Amino acid sequence: MRPQILIPFLITALIWGSTWYVITGQISEVPPSWSIAYRFALATPAMFLVAVLMKRSLAIGRAGHMLAIFIGLSQFCANFNFVYRAELHLTSGIVAVMFGMLMLPNALFGRWVLGQRITLGFVAGSAIAIAGIALLLVYEARLSPLGGSVPLGILFAIGGILAASIANVVQANDVGRALAMPSLLAWSMLYGTGFDIALAWVTAGPPVFPSDPMFWAGAAWLGIAGSVVTFPLYYTIVRKIGPGRAAYNAILVIVVAMLISTLVEGYQWSPLSIGGAALASLGMILALRAREA
Repeated sequence: MRPQILIPFLITALIWGSTWYVITGQISEVPPSWSIAYRFALATPAMFLVAVLMKRSLAIGRAGHMLAIFIGLSQFCANFNFVYRAELHLTSGIVAVMFGMLMLPNALFGRWVLGQRITLGFVAGSAIAIAGIALLLVYEARLSPLGGSVPLGILFAIGGILAASIANVVQANDVGRALAMPSLLAWSMLYGTGFDIALAWVTAGPPVFPSDPMFWAGAAWLGIAGSVVTFPLYYTIVRKIGPGRAAYNAILVIVVAMLISTLVEGYQWSPLSIGGAALASLGMILALRAREA
């Protein structure tokens, strides 16, 4: 509850909670891959500027560049391309809820790559959360407000979760810990932007530049606030209070995202969805408390 922890915690949760809905305005008229490329084309110079202003060295060495390339491919290309496509088929709040389960693959990959311990309480809490998310997805399939394919949206969301989880775990290896976070993020975003442009050109053809100012306002919000501001804040929280307690951020993000989805997207609650949301939140809290222990 210290201000130096609480304030960045709240800022990160509020911004990330809003980004799930803002993404829906980025994929209505522009191919998702180009929208992502624009987002990180705006974010990358700003992230380099942050590193310079913080007086962090941009020299990260050969091993650092190899890590940055991997993070750029997994986090800033694969993850976001899966997420944007998931929101073509699922409401933004549901995708946010699914991403709340990022803790599960994080724990599994952490066990495999970093040798971190998994407790029985974590497994039990994760099972409860998965049951709650399953209820939400069943309700989403019945409602299907976007008229898309709910199973396809689920697969895209799972792909995004796995890609983000791999990046989260790999950046915590010995090479990543030795590097200044702003510098590593700057180079990772640069490489990720290159991958995004290449993927967009192959899958959607030449660039599409929308004339709607709201699109560019949304891209700026996602690039600057949703990426440049939040990633350094969040990783600072992780370093100060540990990844377990920092992961409680996901629960507040879900609350904000579902509130926005209800008010703006017209998400309709029912006993099934309320029960699912309650189970998902309870399971995440139990899993995170067990993980911290």
